[in-house]
Amino acid sequence: MISFIPNMLTSLNLIFGVIAIIYVMQGDFFTAALLIFGAMVADGLDGRVARYFNVSGEFGKELDSLCDLVSFGVAPGLLAYKFLLEDLGLWGMLIAALFATCGAMRLARFNVNVGIVKGYFMGVPIPAGGCTIATFSMMELKPPVWQFALMVIVVAFLMVSTIRYPDFKGKGEKFRLIPAVLALLAGVYVFYVGKLAAILFVPFFVYILYGLLNAAFNLLN
Repeated sequence: MISFIPNMLTSLNLIFGVIAIIYVMQGDFFTAALLIFGAMVADGLDGRVARYFNVSGEFGKELDSLCDLVSFGVAPGLLAYKFLLEDLGLWGMLIAALFATCGAMRLARFNVNVGIVKGYFMGVPIPAGGCTIATFSMMELKPPVWQFALMVIVVAFLMVSTIRYPDFKGKGEKFRLIPAVLALLAGVYVFYVGKLAAILFVPFFVYILYGLLNAAFNLLN
């Protein structure tokens, strides 16, 4: 019966994702983004609760991946389309579909490599990728559609890339000071431009940028 608790948290992730899709269809991007962020919180809790009660199992892992695809792949992809990509017509549809597809591939690779890749994330985790796109819409900044499309494409490919991102468990990839400082400075600038509405977007932006800068520094050294 205890296994019911983490599975309920995982299901809450899916519930938030589905309701987020409904809000996107209604044109309420702010609420949809909040729900996607809430799905990430639920997603972060289910595994911890399962490990705490020692009830981790294959069923929970499979359920988690299925829920993640909806909340962080489909919902942000649809949000991106209705937010700006719709202006690109068929190309906008394809970019939104690309984001969801890359998210699915990211989840499948994670499940296959769970016993191999340790100490870091290979590619941007799908919750971070989905929340990056979702929380951007909360700032109510509408850049030229091609710039937003490029951002969605970059985040999509970063999810399936081999760039190493920290998993914040205290082992594996080390933090490099210079990339971290540069990413934080960029985050401060984005917060200055977006003001309080950027408070949720900035952490995801900094995280993604840090991984890119850290990978670049690794190539140079």
